[in-house]
Amino acid sequence: MVTIGIDLGGTKIAAGVVDESGKILSHCQRRTGAERPYQQVIEDMAGTALDAVKKAGLTLSDVESIGVGVPGFFDKKTGVVVFCTNLGWHDVPLRAEMRKYIDLPLHGDNDATVAGFGEAIVGVSRDVDTSVFLTLGTGLGSGIVINGKIWSGAHSVGAELGHLMYQHDGILCTCGARGCLERYASATALVRIGHEAAQRHPESVLCGVMEEQWSAKTVIDAAKLGDIAAREAFDEYTTHLANGIITIISFLDPDLIVLGGGVSRAGEYLLEPVRRKVAAGKFFKTLPAGEIVIAALGNEAGIIGAAMLHRG
Repeated sequence: MVTIGIDLGGTKIAAGVVDESGKILSHCQRRTGAERPYQQVIEDMAGTALDAVKKAGLTLSDVESIGVGVPGFFDKKTGVVVFCTNLGWHDVPLRAEMRKYIDLPLHGDNDATVAGFGEAIVGVSRDVDTSVFLTLGTGLGSGIVINGKIWSGAHSVGAELGHLMYQHDGILCTCGARGCLERYASATALVRIGHEAAQRHPESVLCGVMEEQWSAKTVIDAAKLGDIAAREAFDEYTTHLANGIITIISFLDPDLIVLGGGVSRAGEYLLEPVRRKVAAGKFFKTLPAGEIVIAALGNEAGIIGAAMLHRG
């Protein structure tokens, strides 16, 4: 038997048919059209999944279940998306609505948790007992896997590490609170920090970058070339990220901390300062701590992890 994994994003719906080993047999995608009513989006989710099944040369009788990663909070008991800010969803009956088109068991979870689960099944953290996945993108998503199972706490919100209270009365977060870690350690945060550094250094190449061209990559590329403002910004950013990881290590002591998302594409340029700062700042200086690595699956992690949710 195979399973279907759906990665629901603000701009695209990606669906794939995945075998028991975690291999994607086929892949299809459509535009999300987040401005539309949720009924239309879910109909397209089902359509994308059916396209993938057909592309794989299979029928629904070959499929065991569907898994969905959503950029929000999914109630596993009711099958309802309680809220999903990027799509403007509140109390959307995803499981019931999907069954109008595909009558199969449906599992769901937060998209970052799902991606972390994918890495734990067939990716970089597949051989460890405890892993923490951090996606460094527009926000800071996360997923925790312990002994092959997703851990999200008693009320399914335990892995929201991007909303750890990092700085009292700090920068306003999209969640409404102030000082959340994602305001300091996401790709969006690196852009903000880069802007601030450029204002201190009018000679910086960053000062000549058009507003619409700014991204985390803009700052990282300039830092690699030795630009003083970009280097200051990246140093500040990696300090924030390292501090967040130190908190995670002190609380959970995982075998592995996996970095994904746009900023992680910096690879070793990101890993070196973060590893160094974590080693210097962790509480138990003489004891080992979980290794910090870059995710391996890229965009496939969401589909694979979603398809494997029946295991987690």
